[in-house]
Amino acid sequence: MPENAAPDSAASDSAAPDSAAPGVPAPAGAGAGRADGPAPGTWPAPVRRPTGRDVARLAGVSQATVSLVFSGSEAGRRVSDATRERVREAARSLGYRPQAAGRQLRLGRSGMILLAVPNILGPFFGRVLEGVHEEAGRHGLAVVVSSGWGSATLAEAATTSRFDGLLICSPDDSQLGELPADTPVVFLDADPGTDRTRPTVELDVAGGMRAAVEHLAGLGHRRIGRLRSTHSAYTFRVRQAAFEETVRRLGLEVVELGVSLNEGQPAAREAAHRLLARPDRPHAVICDDDVVASGVYQAAAERGLRVPADLSVIGIDNVPVAALLAPPLTTVDLPGEELGRAGVAALAGLLRGEAVAPVPPLATSLVRRSSTTEAPSPAQD
Repeated sequence: MPENAAPDSAASDSAAPDSAAPGVPAPAGAGAGRADGPAPGTWPAPVRRPTGRDVARLAGVSQATVSLVFSGSEAGRRVSDATRERVREAARSLGYRPQAAGRQLRLGRSGMILLAVPNILGPFFGRVLEGVHEEAGRHGLAVVVSSGWGSATLAEAATTSRFDGLLICSPDDSQLGELPADTPVVFLDADPGTDRTRPTVELDVAGGMRAAVEHLAGLGHRRIGRLRSTHSAYTFRVRQAAFEETVRRLGLEVVELGVSLNEGQPAAREAAHRLLARPDRPHAVICDDDVVASGVYQAAAERGLRVPADLSVIGIDNVPVAALLAPPLTTVDLPGEELGRAGVAALAGLLRGEAVAPVPPLATSLVRRSSTTEAPSPAQD
């Protein structure tokens, strides 16, 4: 019978439940411990999941009534309170879970959103995903994560009905193409000029970088090493611009090398070895993320250098490994969880058809631990 069929007549509504209705699954656990169970080394066949028809038989109503009760629609209110409670009680006793597909078709939504991140193995994106999942649960949304995406992948995701909306985190220019105007999209940690018709939630990475440089300068460091990301994403361009502006303002010398963050600690270790092998090696290094900083720790130990006595190190992200390094790493905290929550909140607003107010850049902060100390005296340098 169609989903929008009228509820049963009064006679049907008042029908007594059929406690021995044929076709209703046995209660969970029935038949357990039987001698004729599955042979050793095999998997038992799955127990049949109860259906709306089973609920209808047990409650003594039609399938149309069951559909209306679980539809969440205005039409469902036409079913009497007594019948609605009888249907729900039958569903509870059978362990029935209504399928969302029918409701989603009526609403024109899948209930899923796509989170696109550059590298699913990057620890910072784990922080973002935590916040996304937390906020998505509040709005009844499921989250699918994509890594290594390109403009074609995003365009396909945007033009299918699989996802209600997209969250695009830390994109570089090559990953963004034309997205359909009717697709709800929110950018995270991205250039606010990427698409001015869509919300962007930024992090104050420039403020975090300034705090890191000023911290080292305050400790007396006049020559600073820098391991910067070679990626073209907006977030790294902003960090670099803030670094250059701050060292210029403070009159500091810089020794700088690029490193690919996707290649992780081994690439960072190799770059750190080259930096520390220089005759004018710096006594302080700022890294574009905490994984790169861990590579600096490794290279320093292999060269007989101590952190922080011989080399002060600062990272960016404040992922869990930062506090586990020995000594614990001074780093710039980028609030990934807050970024994820703010992004989903904005996307949920778009899905409700609401205008979304601009979100001020999320504050970053310098977390001071034990990996930085005062610069050596000129006699020691």
